[in-house]
Amino acid sequence: MASNAHVDGMAQTISVTDFASWRALVSQSFVPLNVTARSTTHFQARLRSRSLGDVFVSEVGANPHTVERTPDLIAAGNEPFFKLSLQLAGTALLMQDDREAVLTPGDMAIYDTERPYTLTFDDDFRSLVLMFPQSVIDLPPDAVAQITANRIAGDEGIARVVAPFLAHLTDNMERLTSHSGLRLAHNTVDLVTTMLHSELDTHVGGHNTSHRAALVHDIRAYIDDNLANPSLSPASIARANFISTRHLHGVFKDQGVTVSAWIRSRRLEHCRRDLADAIFADRPVSAIAARWGFTDASHFSRLFRSTFGEPPTDFRERVLGAGTALVTKS
Repeated sequence: MASNAHVDGMAQTISVTDFASWRALVSQSFVPLNVTARSTTHFQARLRSRSLGDVFVSEVGANPHTVERTPDLIAAGNEPFFKLSLQLAGTALLMQDDREAVLTPGDMAIYDTERPYTLTFDDDFRSLVLMFPQSVIDLPPDAVAQITANRIAGDEGIARVVAPFLAHLTDNMERLTSHSGLRLAHNTVDLVTTMLHSELDTHVGGHNTSHRAALVHDIRAYIDDNLANPSLSPASIARANFISTRHLHGVFKDQGVTVSAWIRSRRLEHCRRDLADAIFADRPVSAIAARWGFTDASHFSRLFRSTFGEPPTDFRERVLGAGTALVTKS
C-alpha cells in the first residue's frame, strides 16, 4: 500500500523471502528509505497493513536489518508524516535529532519523516507502526521535535492506555468496516495526540518552561473548542486566556506557526474529517464548512484545494465512494 493513499483499503499481509523484495516493499509502504542488513541470506519478513483514510497501520516482523531516512530521500519530497512505533517483540534502536531510544516490548517512540532518522533491529523483531500526516494532530512539528526518539514506556502514564489500544487495533484491522475504520483512525490519532501532549509536559524542564507548555496546551484547547465561532481571533483568544495579544503571537512564533494559520489548519482538518464521515454524507459541503467557522463557501473551497490538492466535493466523492465499494465487496 503506497504511503500517499488517502482512501480506506482492505487489510493485507505480504510475506517476503528475499531482501531485495523487502527493501522495495518498505519504501513503497511507508516513505522512501535506505534498507541494509548485515546478512541478506535466507532473509524473511512480513508486513501486515491497512490504510484507514490518512492513517496507515502496520505490523512488521522481520530478521535483523536497519532502515534510514536520509537527507537526500527527504529532499526528494513526500508529504510530512509522523510515525509512532510500538515494539511488540525484540529490540529496536531509534536515532533522531541527536537522541537515541532503545525500545523493548511495550515501549513506544515518535519520529518525523521530514528529518533524518535511523532505526536498527539487531535481532528478529516485531513492531507496530502508526503513520499519519503531521497536519492531523494539534501539535506543530517543532513541538513534537522536542520528544522524537524518546522512549515512551508502555507501562507508565497515558501510554498504559495507548499501547494496548494500538495492539488491539492492529489485531482487529481485518474486522473494521470502511466507515467505522475511518472514525476509529481519527479517535486513535486523538488518543496518540493526548499522549504526546503528556510527554511534552513530562520532558520540559524548569518552572517557566512547564508554565509555558501548560499555556500552549490551554490555548490550543480553547481554539479547538471554539473553531465553530467565525469571530474567533487572536484578540478573543488572548482575552480568554488572560494574556496580551502580543504574548499570544510570541507563543505561537516559538511553535513555528502564526495564530491565524493554526486556526485555519485546525478548521480544515475538522472539515476533512467530516467530509470523510458517512454520517455527514447528506450534509452540504457549505454546511460542513460553516460548522467549523468558514462562512465563505468559495473561500473554503479554495483553501481546501490548496491544502489537500483537490476540491472538497471531489475529496468526499473519492473517499466515501471507495468506502461504499469496499463495504459492498465484503
